[in-house]
Amino acid sequence: MLTVKQKILRIKSLFLASLFLAILVCLASIGMAFWAVQASPAIAQSAAVSASNPIGIALEGLPYPHPVQFLNLTIEGQPVRMGYMDIRAGDRANGRTVLLLHGRNFSGNYWQATIQALATAGYRVIVPDQVGFGKSSKPDVDYSLDMLGMNTAQLLDSLNIQTVDIVGHSMGGMLAVRLARLYPNRIQRVVLEAPVGLEDYRLKVPPQTIERLQQDESLSDPGAIERFLRNFVKTWVPERDRPFVQTRVRLSESAEYSRWTRVMARTWQMIYREPIRYELSALTQPTLLIVGLEDRIALGRAYISPDVAATMGNFPELSRGAAKVISRSTLVELSGIGHIPHHEAPEQFNQELLRFLSK
Repeated sequence: MLTVKQKILRIKSLFLASLFLAILVCLASIGMAFWAVQASPAIAQSAAVSASNPIGIALEGLPYPHPVQFLNLTIEGQPVRMGYMDIRAGDRANGRTVLLLHGRNFSGNYWQATIQALATAGYRVIVPDQVGFGKSSKPDVDYSLDMLGMNTAQLLDSLNIQTVDIVGHSMGGMLAVRLARLYPNRIQRVVLEAPVGLEDYRLKVPPQTIERLQQDESLSDPGAIERFLRNFVKTWVPERDRPFVQTRVRLSESAEYSRWTRVMARTWQMIYREPIRYELSALTQPTLLIVGLEDRIALGRAYISPDVAATMGNFPELSRGAAKVISRSTLVELSGIGHIPHHEAPEQFNQELLRFLSK
């Protein structure tokens, strides 16, 4: 039997043990909370990396290689902004300006290597994002080469630039031809890099509704976007080409993506309606045609049978025919290259470009 004194001591011991255990539990809880709080920034950062991270349809949130400025315009009563980069040559300036025109599935930021080569050689370089593309506004209007040409001329006027040499890629090549025809005294030399429109797509591709075109432009799956973009290069180089996929995926997550796809559908119709093959003979400027021998891009191939599609987009054949029509032309063919020579083979492209401009 325990005495009263012994019972009291035992109760005190049990109480102290319980108190000590409670303190340990409390300290453990505090420690867990501390580490949870400390870990939360890393968790948040990981989530940010893995999250979609969308960008706006004017590429808000996407950095460009040089500062972007804006020209205010009015199109069909709508106020719009045309983004552009203006890169000065610095101390080595030769007094000449080169205008770079992007293709339909791209924007001005993919000219970075060409900009660097030209600026180093002493040229001032103007790189617009046409209205409907890149960092420029995306109005739902009737797009035409004349409209894009007039916007570009207004840009040059705003910068007090009277004459330029012009380099146009893909759809930009179509626009370069139109500018050279509309403003022959302002365009001194013309470079057509893989220009689309050397064949009349209407002869083989049936017209498509704006709704069908917009639906087909509405890609959002990364795999589908990559499969589409692989058509533009002969050899897919992930570290070089995947940023195009990432940009398009992030763009597809914008709340305004449907407006972007609508504009893309309208510019498809512009290219379809306005082949430049019938205007080539009007060019009077020295003209360089530079194409990849593996280029087989053709508008509307998805809407026709494989047999008919196989007869389209033969850029070596089309460019040789174009060179015969342009009175002062030079043709350069790059082996092993697809639809974007300045991106796939920048050193070779820039060498040919600078050689031509220096003549």
